[in-house]
Order: sequence, then C-alpha cells, then structure tokens
Amino acid sequence: MSHPAWRTAFVVLLSFAVVGAAAWLVFFSPVLGVQRVAVSGATGTAADQVRRAAAVPDRQPLATVDLEQVRRRVAGLRQIESVSVERAWPGTLKVRVVQRRPVAVVAVPGRAEVVDRHGVVIETGDAAPAGLPSLHVDRFVPGDPATKAALAVAAGLPPDLRRQVQTIRATTTQDVSLRLGDGRTIMWGGAERTKDKARVALMLLRRPADAYDVSSPDVVTVQ
Repeated sequence: MSHPAWRTAFVVLLSFAVVGAAAWLVFFSPVLGVQRVAVSGATGTAADQVRRAAAVPDRQPLATVDLEQVRRRVAGLRQIESVSVERAWPGTLKVRVVQRRPVAVVAVPGRAEVVDRHGVVIETGDAAPAGLPSLHVDRFVPGDPATKAALAVAAGLPPDLRRQVQTIRATTTQDVSLRLGDGRTIMWGGAERTKDKARVALMLLRRPADAYDVSSPDVVTVQ
C-alpha cells in the first residue's frame, strides 16, 4: 500500500474511532449521565414529588432521557398546571413547573375539595381550609359557564379582598356575587373587568352598607 493510501486509511480509521468514542461517551457512558434534576417553580416537598414523578435514574445518559415521557409523568401530578423539561449539559435535567393555585373550596358530601382556577381538584380534606372562599353553583363541573365565571372571579380577586370573601355564588355567567365574612354582599356580575371591580369594591367597602353592586364598575350602587 502506498504511503498516501496508508495515511488515508489511517485517518479514516482514526475518524471512526473518534466518532465511536464520542457516541459511547454521549449515549452509553455515565460520564455525561444525569447528575442532578433541577426543579424550578416548586420547593420543599413539592419539588421532591416532582423529582420522584420524573423518575430519571441516576447517571442515565442525559442524551437518552425521553423528555416527553418525563414531562407527561410530572404533568400527571394533580398539583401541577404545566411543565417543561430540557437538558442542560453536561449532567443536569431541568424541570420547570407551574403549580396549581388554590382559589376556592367546593363542599361535597362528607368532604371539602380545594380547586384551582380551572376547577381541577388539588386536594381533598374533611374540612375547608381557612382563607379560601366557598364556591356555590348549581352544577360544579369545569365546563359549566356559571362555574367558569365564578372560578374566574375567585382567581382574579386581589389578596385584600379575597381574605374578606366567605362565599362566591353564581347561577349564570352574569350574576356572580360575593358574600363577606361580616355578612355584607357584593353583586359582581360577570367575570370581565375583575381588576376594575375589585378596585371599586375595596373603596366602597369603606362606606357602611349591606350590599354593593359593582357589576358595572363605572356606575355603582350602595344599599
């Protein structure tokens, strides 16, 4: 074999060796394996639950982790509203989550269900936790228009007003009403313009009255 041909063959073999070594390093070796599952959007026991749900073996080659399967497993946690997963070389799997925020409590026979803005049950207990309004609708199902309106109002209430609200009622999308802990009521109307209505309601509550109507925040009434 001539020297040029020999050199060419050597370069080709060397290239194959380099590519093979790189492929082994990336896809089979624990050197570039998962060393850490970094969770953002959740802390403490919630973050631990996300890691357990991700179920990624320690030192599994990062390149072989099925990101979509991990995302689906984490999304299966009822406390999680959304999740994204990505690789961060050389050895970190990043899991970003948005946790469901409790906005109201629904009483069902024998228990109380804490729900988020979509009507998804986050937790169930024997008694309603403090600090959340009780939701009263004719049919509590996520697709029910009155339920959606009541949940939207509950989710949009600012903390200063939310902590005063004891009950949220709705039979249609346009007759949402709030009952405060001191017995006063606020006719809210529909879920639109929640920020404006909340701002006006907080100002009106400084005036003694039994009922307030902010369903049209530009023209309010007090009784």
